[in-house]
Parts: sequence; C-alpha cells; structure tokens
Amino acid sequence: PLVVHVHATEFDRCGEHVNQSVYDLERAGVAAADRVIAVSALTRRTLIRHYGASPQRTFVVHNGIRGAESDEPLPPLRPHRRTVLFMGRVTRQKGPGYFLDAAERVLGRMEDARFIVAGSGDMLPGMVRRIAHGRHGNRIRFTGFLQGSQIAQAYRAADVYVMPSVSEPFGLTALEAARYGTPAIISTSSGAAEVLRRGALTVEHWDVDRMAMQIMAVLQYPALAEELRQRARRELRALTWDAAAHKCLDIYAELTGDGLVADDWTEPDAALPVAASLT
Repeated sequence: PLVVHVHATEFDRCGEHVNQSVYDLERAGVAAADRVIAVSALTRRTLIRHYGASPQRTFVVHNGIRGAESDEPLPPLRPHRRTVLFMGRVTRQKGPGYFLDAAERVLGRMEDARFIVAGSGDMLPGMVRRIAHGRHGNRIRFTGFLQGSQIAQAYRAADVYVMPSVSEPFGLTALEAARYGTPAIISTSSGAAEVLRRGALTVEHWDVDRMAMQIMAVLQYPALAEELRQRARRELRALTWDAAAHKCLDIYAELTGDGLVADDWTEPDAALPVAASLT
C-alpha cells in the first residue's frame, strides 16, 4: 500500500500560479495513494479541491513539537525595547510584506517598539530597500538566516511572534514560539490555528490594521501576554510527535486490515484527535 504524507503543496507556495510540472507530480502522487495524510485540515481541503483527493481516503495528522509535553520552557530573555519577531522564509507564502505593513503602523504609535525579520528569501532585498527609504529604518532589523542557538535566542528575546502567512499548511514556528513562552499572533490561513485555538491570537493575513492592533495589545497588556502563554502551554501538551506517530500507525493498521474505517467521512472538529475517525 502507498501512503502519501503531504506537508505542503504547490498551491501553498505559488497560489493559483502553479508550476505545472510540480503540480502534475503532486497530483499523480495523490491519485496513486491508497491513503493520504495531510498535515492540517487546511491542507486536506486543498488536496480535495485542487488535487482530486478522495475525502474517504484523506486524513489529518497535525505536527507535534519536541519537548512540548514535559520540558519547562526557557525563561524569557527580554531586551530593553519591546520586540516583535517574524521568523521564516522571506517569500510570498510567508507574508513578510504584511508584517512590515503592520510594523509601520505600530511604530507610528509606539516609540519603544522594534521589529525583527529573521530569515532569507527572494523578497528580502526589496524589503531591505523599502525600509532603508522609509521612516523607521533604525527600528526594523533584518538578521538573515538563523540557525541553532540563534533561533532560541530570537524567540526568547521577542515579546510577541507574528506569523502572517498567506497559506501555511501547518506553521511549526508558531508552536516553537509558544514552546519558548512567546505569545503568538498567527494567520487564520494556517494549520497551527487549528491546534492553538486559545493559545494564540488569529488574524487574516491581509488585515494589517487588526494585526497592528493585536501586536500593540500584547505589548501593552502583560496580563494578555501571560494568558496567551499559559493557554498555549496547555495546548502544547497534546501536540507531541509520539501522538502524531500513533495516529499515523492507526492509519497504517487500518490500511493493512488491522482496523476499520468509517464509511462516511465528515470534516473533523480541529479541536478533536482527527484519527479517532478510524476507530
């Protein structure tokens, strides 16, 4: 039996302007699969709508995060200025332009705020030029690609993490931010929004005015930031890689004749373990 695990699609990367050869390969893989495992309900809907995936053969298994269940998060490492972080590929899919739009609105109202863009990608040179010619060039920093301990340091230094993705099959960085005790604001167009249902603020990626208001709220109201931290920690406890692995094993067992699958698939409530539909 062939099981295809899908963690991203060409539609996530390119929108409607797909690379046809890449799309054809993806579609062929989905068509040949006996079961398809999508990383989120968002990705499952994309596979059914754009790839012809069978709803009865396509299941959702969310990502986990290492250490979510038992390890204590590191204490915050807050700088003297309120810090807002973007971390990821600086590409259209990740929405960094919307992050800058929101940053300019916040910086016009909060003198002690600063913004960090961590990552590299094809949009980076244009974004640097934009900020260099703007009013807030000394308050928006571009770090380039980070790795290892630099990533942990960036999360710990941030007062709020923003993930304004246009299309994010999951968005593991949102869980990483929560793991380090950093309140998160995440796009509704993300799989992470399906699992951080109370532990993060959500916003449409294009709604930069609301995004700016949410950023300022987290920066100005410590009680809100702490509430988000505590809620996220509770939600992370269920998001382990062991839990994800067991859901995959249930799907493999059903496929090889060791279990039963429901005849009629219904869209799962994102708050529930989606693999429960197999039992």
